Amino acid sequence: MYEIIDRYIDKLINGSTPEKPLWNIEFIRKGKEPKWNYIDGCMMTSLLELYYQTEDKKYLDFVQSFVDYFVSEDGSIKGYDINKHVLDDMCESRVLFDLYKLTGLEKYKKAIEYTYGQIAVQPRTFEGSFWHKDIYPNQVWLDGLFMAQVFYMRYETTFHDCMNYADIKKQFENVRKNMFDESKHLYYHGYDASREAFWADKKTGLSKNFWLRATGWYVVALADTLGYMNEAIYEDFDFYKKLLKEAIDGLLMYQDKESKMFWQVIDQAGREGNYLETSGSSMIAYAIMKGVRLNVLPERYRQIGLDIFNGICNRYVSEKDGDLNVGGICLVAGLGPEKDRRRDGTYEYYISEPVVENDAKGIGPLILAYTEVKKINK
Repeated sequence: MYEIIDRYIDKLINGSTPEKPLWNIEFIRKGKEPKWNYIDGCMMTSLLELYYQTEDKKYLDFVQSFVDYFVSEDGSIKGYDINKHVLDDMCESRVLFDLYKLTGLEKYKKAIEYTYGQIAVQPRTFEGSFWHKDIYPNQVWLDGLFMAQVFYMRYETTFHDCMNYADIKKQFENVRKNMFDESKHLYYHGYDASREAFWADKKTGLSKNFWLRATGWYVVALADTLGYMNEAIYEDFDFYKKLLKEAIDGLLMYQDKESKMFWQVIDQAGREGNYLETSGSSMIAYAIMKGVRLNVLPERYRQIGLDIFNGICNRYVSEKDGDLNVGGICLVAGLGPEKDRRRDGTYEYYISEPVVENDAKGIGPLILAYTEVKKINK
């Protein structure tokens, strides 16, 4: 199976350009112009991890060539404007730290500084959390912790002497306080601090369900934040460590016993229309295995992560007549905006979104999990 994954990655690299990456199904379907985005960011991050693990320069060369299509010598980034206040767009900039470290080229440092400028201009809720986007005023989505806080933590640790650690921690504290269900041990997808969004509960501000990929983004955000922070700030490190274990333990309550995967709507196992989903399951596998490697999760969890990864491969990774595919990926899901009331956070909504093959939101996390598997095997 691992040989199939290696060949699958080669297929993606050899068949993709910045203008038309094979994995960005959402952009291809909508005919969008290439821009700086979190979907490509997932793939670039996973390929860099493969480079570090294998020392095969083809992965680094591809990432650098891909990123150079967007990043100019002055540090400006094609298709990215910090004043649009889109948290998703910050995500891909985390790869700039690696390229700067590996090449020393100043344009990557300039692009990092440009991205960091969004921290100062991003609107916030009254509690201090970033809005997800301008079109989602006062809304916090679990996705946003991955999109922004991982970059934010890496910048503070690398270039800013950890000065804003308290701000990062506060945003995670807000999410734990406002979005965690103490009885079900799960996090809701979204929270509206104003209680005005059509999908939000008027008392709590919460959305209606527990969407798998949103929680996947969240546990990956915790694992990656732990990986980039200064462990000497022990109180903060311990805070994120406890959050990760709590979130993982909650998820494991709902794990499918046969496949070891997780359901699109996490707590609705077996309900008509629900399905075992690849992207969120891959994120959980990655977060668990990385958490063990960082010594923030118990050693016994390592096999749990491996079992999830192998379950995904057995169910959704296929090869037929030399064509390699990864299936079971929810293309996209969200909450609103007002003009799109179909995205209302109901169970029926989450199971109605297209299920596709070979989209980076599933492939990127699967490859990230694969790099952790390779580290274990090595």
